[in-house]
Amino acid sequence: MSGLIGRKVGMTSIYDENGKNIPCTVIEAGPCVVTQVRTKEVDGYEALQLGFDDKAEKHTNKALKGHFKKAGTAAKKRVVEFQGFEDEYKLGDMITVEHFSEGEFVDVSGTSKGKGFQGVVKRHGFQGSERTHGQQSMNRAPGSVGAASYPARVFKGMRMGGRMGGDTVKVQNLRVLKVVKDKNLLVVKGAVPGHKNSYLIIQK
Repeated sequence: MSGLIGRKVGMTSIYDENGKNIPCTVIEAGPCVVTQVRTKEVDGYEALQLGFDDKAEKHTNKALKGHFKKAGTAAKKRVVEFQGFEDEYKLGDMITVEHFSEGEFVDVSGTSKGKGFQGVVKRHGFQGSERTHGQQSMNRAPGSVGAASYPARVFKGMRMGGRMGGDTVKVQNLRVLKVVKDKNLLVVKGAVPGHKNSYLIIQK
């Protein structure tokens, strides 16, 4: 689906017409530059490659410098392909937050916050053991992870402690509450994955 690349600014809350306090996320959506146009004749499918957030020249290799030079723009940190744009765009065109409108619904995907190594209670929602009857050291332990003589091993995929977070997460059907065109800001209802200033992909 069509969309834009953005950056998470942070969370706030606004009041609706009924006086209800609604938690929401502020996203800097665009402006994005069209860095490549995919066509059926050449690539076998139609899509637009968009670039967001300027990147220092010294951190860009020669191949990418030439790629962005064709579009007549500076090197970009984030490049993503989108399909389903209704309007026709040419190389170097700018797409702003005006691509979205208030009241419509969007899907937002990003990289969730890394939590490091976590136990089974936090990572998988295990209940833990009872806290009484002489029990001392198994409060948040996983319990039995396998049988004894048969199968005499632990099956693959057993839910255990381990690294948590840092995954690509998509939150669907978030309502657009406000579009601030002059600052390229998008206010959506609810929370989105990632820390402040992390990159997001907003799709219609």
